[in-house]
Amino acid sequence: MDHPSQPSVRHFDHCPWLFADEATEEQRAAQREVQRAVGGDTGIGERCYVAESAAVFPDRLRLGDDSYIAAHAYVTGELDTGSHCTLNPFTTVRGKVVLGHGVRIGAHTSLLGFNHSMSPDRPVYRQPLTSRGIRVGDDVWIGSHVIVVDGVTIGDHCVIGAGAVVTRSLPAWSVAAGNPARVLRDRREVRGTGTAEVDPAAPVSGIRPDDGRTPTNRLAPDAVPGAAVGDPEPAPHDRRGVQVAGAAGADVAAGVGAEAAASAGAEVAELSGIRRGGDRGPTARPAPDPRTATLAAFADTARDQAAGLLDRCWDGERYVDRPGAVPTVRAHCDAVEIADLLLGVAPEHLSAEEHIGRLSGLQDPKSGLVPEFGEPLPVPDADGFIGEGAALYHVLCVGYALDLLGPGLPHPVCGVGDMTARQLIARLEALPWRTGAWGAGAWVDSLATAAHWNLRHADGSDHGHGTPETLFGWLLTRADPWTGMWGSPSAEEGRLQVVNGYYRLTRGSFAQFGLPVPYAERVVDALLDHARDARHFGPGRKNACNVLDVAHPLWLCAQQLGRGTDGYRSGDIHDWAERQLTTVLPRWQDGRGLGFGPGAVGPGPEPGLQGTEMWLAIVWYLADLLGRSGELGYRPRGIHRPEPARQAIAGLS
Repeated sequence: MDHPSQPSVRHFDHCPWLFADEATEEQRAAQREVQRAVGGDTGIGERCYVAESAAVFPDRLRLGDDSYIAAHAYVTGELDTGSHCTLNPFTTVRGKVVLGHGVRIGAHTSLLGFNHSMSPDRPVYRQPLTSRGIRVGDDVWIGSHVIVVDGVTIGDHCVIGAGAVVTRSLPAWSVAAGNPARVLRDRREVRGTGTAEVDPAAPVSGIRPDDGRTPTNRLAPDAVPGAAVGDPEPAPHDRRGVQVAGAAGADVAAGVGAEAAASAGAEVAELSGIRRGGDRGPTARPAPDPRTATLAAFADTARDQAAGLLDRCWDGERYVDRPGAVPTVRAHCDAVEIADLLLGVAPEHLSAEEHIGRLSGLQDPKSGLVPEFGEPLPVPDADGFIGEGAALYHVLCVGYALDLLGPGLPHPVCGVGDMTARQLIARLEALPWRTGAWGAGAWVDSLATAAHWNLRHADGSDHGHGTPETLFGWLLTRADPWTGMWGSPSAEEGRLQVVNGYYRLTRGSFAQFGLPVPYAERVVDALLDHARDARHFGPGRKNACNVLDVAHPLWLCAQQLGRGTDGYRSGDIHDWAERQLTTVLPRWQDGRGLGFGPGAVGPGPEPGLQGTEMWLAIVWYLADLLGRSGELGYRPRGIHRPEPARQAIAGLS
């Protein structure tokens, strides 16, 4: 197609992939003004384009590098994208939506990350809104006129045909279409090759006999009604809008509707090994990777048993970590995290409003702190914040539990907001970096998380003190260039305090604010060296804290250094993650979940809420390091979320 020698703004709005190569300096300056004019809590990456004709009114927007929002798109709520993401003309994105890297969304598609309740006791227009959010993995192609509803997770590498209505989560590599959308096949299958039998007893990744996908009909593998080929993915310098009339390989119907859903479901049966009536037998689907099947089976078991696990830890009034333990604030928060992760809802023992009311009511309006049940409110130190105790961790767990439920913490954490830069530096210098690096890192985690929550409150700013900027400035100038970490090892514990403190510190600061960690290669070296320490990783010695505190930093550094064969020490990281998974997955105890770990540290070996919540997150990070997290069908959204909760700090990148 021939383009004018100097395209207009209207042209770029509809074809934004041309902007990087063809815009004039005046048009680039005008685009910068358009981006600056976007309201809300906004961070826009390099080489992005936001159409002037788009209605972009976010509460929070994070647009990754080389991404664009095209003509007449409608964006509200909270949108986080990775790099190379496209919202094509007339796309609607509302509520809480997170996109991975390389996500293509076709014209007139709607991602609706919110919903209305339907209580019969009030008119529709007065019904409260709810939001579980939508999550889309990396390398996903969503066709035109698709609808994705609240609570759905779309795994990595999926392709969704035009006109689909996605009401259930889709596993990685799915090719899906129809209303409701159904999995037609796995993208990794090569059509027309020889067949391989599937073990009838083997679990089928992402599909369970009781999830409403049982087919009613069958087709030959290539006989999909109305199949048509969509446009291929454009080259980086020739980006075209996604016009998916069907999925790649001519196997998704263009605009498959309800009438064709049964036929689409038939191919699900043919390719997933589920026969009419729910029995399983050999099909044309290649034999699944047994490691992948194990991940899928683990996740299916956890989902099936989640309600029972939560019920086991409900004493009739409050949540306990495990039967016989005393109720704690953290136990309630762990219950919310598990229910959201596996079920996409609040724990059923209370309504969502009751969960919000109970957790919000725990926060002291004046100080912003949350004490433990039955304990007095902590007394702040001279600089206004506290130095130890359960209330430090409650900044994290209560804040993120309320974030998952919707409203977030109702009050700012005043001690952090009032702390001056001089006071913060004095506190950082006084932390026990040499003798207790874990405690020092945990304190930074709480302070940084409190600063994050405070930025959401009009009355919770730091009054010009520059708390986040001061924190990152201090951390960047104090990191050890040899290890990339803070603190010193000891003869008794090796690097345990340093590594565990590193996880807590970077979780609340660099990871939470979306900033790169310093000396990432050296961090990987130190982590892998620590992970060989038999005192902490030998047989019968691993606990959730120690494994998470290696897995998360490895994952965080891998995002900076590259993944796959080109990443720094990716083979060593891959081997370590594989070994951890082989020991973690068999530990699941039916009806009880996972224990924290052996020894006296933490809640101990008996399965409970804390151990289960932490190990579920660990399994996701280990699987993602191996490129297989999509098979789990869940992705952490709370305290262990992989995406930044806030993008960057002024003056830092």
